[in-house]
Amino acid sequence: MRPIRIFSLAAALLAGGPVFANEPVDFLRLLGGSTEDRLGALERIEAGWEPGSAMMLLETVYFVRDPRVSGLALDLLARKTGQNFGFEHKSWYEWFWSREPELHPSYAEFKSLLYRNIDPKFAGYFSNERPSLVRLDEVRWGGVRQDGIPPLRSPKMISAKQADYLADSNVVFAIEVEGDARAYPKRILAWHEMFVDEVGGVPVAGVYCTLCGTVILYDTVVDGVNHEFGTSGFLYRANKLMFDQATQSLWYSIWGEPVIGPLAGNGIQLNRRSVVTTTWGEWRKRHPDTKVLALDTGHQRDYGEGKAYADYYATDELMFNTPFRDARLKNKDEVLALVFPEEPQETLAIAQSFLLQSPVYQDRIGELEFVVLTDGSGANRVYATGPVRFESWDQEMTAIDSTGTSWQLTESALQTGDGRTLARLPSQRVFWFGWLGSYPQTRLVK
Repeated sequence: MRPIRIFSLAAALLAGGPVFANEPVDFLRLLGGSTEDRLGALERIEAGWEPGSAMMLLETVYFVRDPRVSGLALDLLARKTGQNFGFEHKSWYEWFWSREPELHPSYAEFKSLLYRNIDPKFAGYFSNERPSLVRLDEVRWGGVRQDGIPPLRSPKMISAKQADYLADSNVVFAIEVEGDARAYPKRILAWHEMFVDEVGGVPVAGVYCTLCGTVILYDTVVDGVNHEFGTSGFLYRANKLMFDQATQSLWYSIWGEPVIGPLAGNGIQLNRRSVVTTTWGEWRKRHPDTKVLALDTGHQRDYGEGKAYADYYATDELMFNTPFRDARLKNKDEVLALVFPEEPQETLAIAQSFLLQSPVYQDRIGELEFVVLTDGSGANRVYATGPVRFESWDQEMTAIDSTGTSWQLTESALQTGDGRTLARLPSQRVFWFGWLGSYPQTRLVK
C-alpha cells in the first residue's frame, strides 16, 4: 500500500455543518478550521470523554497536520489512558489491541465519515448496520483509494518465447488450472496486487498481499455466484482486504471469506488453489508452453526486477503491525503456509529455510497426511499421501517411496506408471508475521 495526501476532508466536514446528531463530531473537527476552533473541539472531547473516545482520537490524530493540535491530542490520550507513546502510532495500536475492545457506539459511523472524503466509496464499508466478524479498530487504511492499486483484469498474456523481458532468475508466481499453466512475475504483480481472470475456463482471482509477501489463488464462484473482487484500500492485521462489487462487503484475503458487510457471517468460503513461488527459468523448463504476463498492462509502472517495495523488502521492519509477535522467526522470514477446509482450526507454517534443507518433508494436519517436495529453485509443492511414505526425490520430476515405487511430479498430482495418483494440496508462501497475525495459534516447523 502506498500513501496519498488528501485533506479536503476537514473542509467538507465543516462546510456540511453537524455530522453526528448528539455524537462526537468534534473528533473530525480537529482536522480543519482555525487553531482556535480545533483547540475548542479538543476541550469538548476532554469534557465528554468516555472509554470509546480513545480509539477515535488516535485514529483522527493520524491525519492531523497541525503539530500543536496533534501534540495536545496525544497528551490528552496519555492522560486518559495512563500510557504515553507519543507519536509512536504502532505502539498505541499494540496497547489498544492487547485489551478488550472499548469502542464508541458510533465508531463504525465515525470510521465511515472519517474516510469518505478520501474516497466516497469508503463511506459504504462501515456502519452500525453492517455486521463485522473482526475488530474494527484493527481495520486500518492502507493509503490508497478503492482500486487505487489497480487490479489486472483479464490481463494480456504472451507465450514463453515472447517473454524476452524476463531473466531466468526473476521470481514468478506460477499456477496451473485445468492444464492451463501461467506465470505472473513478481516485478509486475507487486504493482497491482491482484489479477482477475479465467484460467483453464475457471474464474479465479490471484490476490497478492505485498506487505505479507503472499499470493493466494481463489476460485471466485461460490454457490453459483461469481464474486467480482477489487482492492478495498484497507487492511486487517496488515493483510489485504478485498471488496466485492455487488455488496461492497470486505473480504479478508488470507482467510478467503467476507468479514465486514452483508455477506459476513453467511458461511461463504472461497476455494483455495496452489501457487508456486519459483524462478522464471525453472517454471519455463517445466512448462515450455506456459503463458506469462505481458509488460503491456495498460498502466505505466517501473516493472524492473526488485523495483516495487524495494525499501520494504530490504529490512525486517513492518509498515503496519499486528497484535501478535513471535521471535522464533524474523517478521519477514518466509514460511510455507497450510490450511485445509477439513481442519480449518489446525494450521501449519513450515520455515522455508527448513524446507531448503529438507527437500522431502512429511507431516499431517488432523487426519490428512501429506508430503512437501521442494525443488532446486526452492519451489514447494504439497501432495496428499495417505499411507505412502517417500524416501527421496531428485528435485526434478521423480520421487521414490518406501517400497521403491517411482512417482512422477505434475502440478495437479503425483502419478505412478500403473495409474495411481496422489492429489496436490493448496499451499502458498507468506511472511511469518502475516501468517501469525491471521492464525496466531499456528504450529511452526523450523
